[in-house]
Amino acid sequence: MNLPEKALAAPTESVAFDQQTFNRWFDERLEQKRAEREAAHVPSLAIIATKGTLDMAYPPFILASTASALGWEVSIFFTFYGLELLKKNLTLEISPLGNPAMPMKMPVGPEAFQAINWNIPNLIAGNLPGFERFATGMMKKTMQNKGVASIQELREACVEGGVKLVACQMTVDVFGYTPADFIPEVADWIGAASFLPTAQTADVSLFI
Repeated sequence: MNLPEKALAAPTESVAFDQQTFNRWFDERLEQKRAEREAAHVPSLAIIATKGTLDMAYPPFILASTASALGWEVSIFFTFYGLELLKKNLTLEISPLGNPAMPMKMPVGPEAFQAINWNIPNLIAGNLPGFERFATGMMKKTMQNKGVASIQELREACVEGGVKLVACQMTVDVFGYTPADFIPEVADWIGAASFLPTAQTADVSLFI
């Protein structure tokens, strides 16, 4: 190769070398930025609570309080019977009627007696006066014996943890409630259209 040919080839080799160096630098920089963004990202949880019974009050409050304790941003949208969980006076009960996944267990007596699953027929559960109140008392006693916090305590933990408690304005109007019926910690009164963007962008969205 004569001198002019060497002169022409040198820039080409230099450009190829510089391109490889740039590609390697770019890949490393990109991975670094991704790692920084992931480290700075705050996970978020959006829950839609629709049930107003004692047993179904535990999942949203347990999940929300746990997530907030981990540093997550948490919002709960209470709609329809889920509004019962925001009332000042919690009068939540449990109904074993039509709930085959919930056999009764006695929170008192010998351990062997407490381990028995009492599958109560729907005929009795639905027609025996005071049965729902009895089942509610049994569940509360069981939770207490196992060291599980009450719904009131879990709700307070959510408030202290910065969980955003949101009430469905449409359901409030349908049921004839007023803001005075609910705890003052309700952060907002909105409709589904206002909450859906929060659920859409959350890392985890749950319907309970």
